[in-house]
Order: sequence, then C-alpha cells, then structure tokens
Amino acid sequence: MKKKILCLALFGAMGAAQAVMAQDYDDRWYVDASAGFNFQSEARDTNSAPFGMLGFGKNLGSNWSLELNYNYQRPRESNIADAGHFQTQQGISLDALYHFNNLGSSNWDPYVRGGLGWQRTEDNDGADGSFRKDNFAGIFGGGLEAKYGRYTVRSEVDVRDDGNSGEPGTTQSRFGDVLASVGVTVDLGPEPMKAVAPEPIAPPPPPPPPAVKCPNVPAGVTVGPDGCPVPVTIDLRGVNFDFDKSKLRPEGIATLNEAIEVLKKYPQLQVEVAGHTDSVGSDAYNQKLSERRAKAVYQYLTSNGVDAGRLIGPHGYGKTRPIAPNTNPDGTDNPEGRAQNRRTELNVQN
Repeated sequence: MKKKILCLALFGAMGAAQAVMAQDYDDRWYVDASAGFNFQSEARDTNSAPFGMLGFGKNLGSNWSLELNYNYQRPRESNIADAGHFQTQQGISLDALYHFNNLGSSNWDPYVRGGLGWQRTEDNDGADGSFRKDNFAGIFGGGLEAKYGRYTVRSEVDVRDDGNSGEPGTTQSRFGDVLASVGVTVDLGPEPMKAVAPEPIAPPPPPPPPAVKCPNVPAGVTVGPDGCPVPVTIDLRGVNFDFDKSKLRPEGIATLNEAIEVLKKYPQLQVEVAGHTDSVGSDAYNQKLSERRAKAVYQYLTSNGVDAGRLIGPHGYGKTRPIAPNTNPDGTDNPEGRAQNRRTELNVQN
C-alpha cells in the first residue's frame, strides 16, 4: 500500500567544513655558510683556489627551499705574463634546493641545487691590463646534509657556468668551474610547535536491541526497529516556496530536519521526492519549476545523511496535483491556496 508523506521545500545554506592540516616541515629562516675549493676552468688561465659562500634561506614546503647566496674566490693567474697576480671573482645567486626526503622526516637528506645569478671577475694590476667583466651565471649540483637540532652540516659539489665577456687572453665563450665544499646552516628563531594528534575517542557502545512494543501489528504494515507501525505521514506544513522560486526558505529547515530524523530512524523506508507548483504560468514552465523544487529537497536530504539509494526521483508534477484551490469560487485569485500548492512531497514507496 502506497503511503504519502507531505514534504514542503526548504532553503538551506550548508556550512562547508575546512580541515586544518598540520604543518610537517620547519619553516624558519636560516643562514648558511660554506667553504671549499674552486676548480677553475682551464680556459681561464688561473689556478684553482679556495672559495667561500654566505647566504640565507627558507624552507618553502616539505621538499623545497630557496636560498640567496654570495660567493667569493681570489685565484692566482697562471699565465707567464701575469704570474703572481690574482683575480677577484665574486657574485650572488638565487638557488632552489629540492630535498629528496621530506624536510624534518629524517636526519640525513640528499638534495640537488639549481640557481641563476650574477658573477663579476676583475684584475686591476695584470700585465694584460686591468679588466672587469660581469655575467649571468648558472649553478647546478647536489649534496648530502645531516641535521642536528638547529644546525645542519652539508657536503656539496656544484658546477658554475660563467660567461666570458672579454677577459684578456681567452677566447672561450663561457667557463665551467667545479665547486666542492662543506658547510653549515643555522635555523633562526624558536623551533615551531608540532601538531599533537588528539587522543582517539572510543566509539560509544552499541545500543541494546529495542524492545518490541507493538506485538500485534497486522501483516503488510511497515514497522520500525521498535516493532511499531511507521507513521504514514510526516507533517511538514510551514515549509513553503516563494512564488516562482525553487530555493528552500530558512524557516522550513527545522521542519524538514524532523523528516530527516524519521527517515534515519526507519532506514527501510524508500520515498519518492516529488515537486509541485500552483496554477500560475504555462504547463511547460510549471513542469520545469516543480522539477527544480524537487531537486532542491533531494539535495538537502542527501547532504544531511539520507542515502540517495532510498530516494526515488526527484520528480516534478507541475500544477497537475493541487491540494488546495488556486482560485476562489467566484474566480478570483486565492493566494493562500496557491501557497499550499507550491510544495514538495515525500511519497512512501514500500
């Protein structure tokens, strides 16, 4: 036997929940310093020399960090004419580092470095005359670092590609220097607080099986978990649509939520979501409007815990099934009757 549950629309603004993710890396600024040996390109006519680097950086994510570094080296010139003279080489670069282990997940971390910067080479007293050249320079390499509290020790090998803009005695268009170094970074500021996972909450014990309160229910009647007949109608009067609208109004939320509680209490129920309109407008327009109203209620039910598998539709019936007169006996408009017809129903299917 088919039973009908009247369900009149609602306008519900559903609040979106935001999940706050705990930060899993150290985002403090740090300073870095390193020293090593610069194996000068053979085309430079200079001997290899020690070099130093100083800079600062910041971790930008679980695997990435960014550094701004200054480098300095003073190699001795190796050609006979300029023997005994030194060149000054210095520059800055902006480098990105990719860490293969998530930052903070391990004490040992291999990484690669890539960057772009500016290099200046100058000689003020060589036999070939004074010169100064400025070039863009690229750097690429990699290394291994070990973290000990706020200190990190590094060992690294890089290649720096430095263009030649007129160094006397050389025709090479660019130089490739190899840099081998060891260094240390120091984190600045206090260590960030680590997110503490909340203690898991034990689920409540299952409720005891309900006592059968209605032992003499006739055959064919739908019963709930307590053994009693399911109410054939949920009264949702008070939830109405505005004229020519398909949005659910806020004042009907409480009433519609009562219907949701009944559906959750009796999970065996299957219902059809059906929308209706008053008589104003064409048949085709009212058919579309009733479908939109049924869809609004359908979406509200499913977003509030009602399994879509229990819902049939949404279906629209236009103005074909009024429950109140749309006009008075003298033919004048009946606003109250039309308001009742602007509705959505839940029709029990089992």
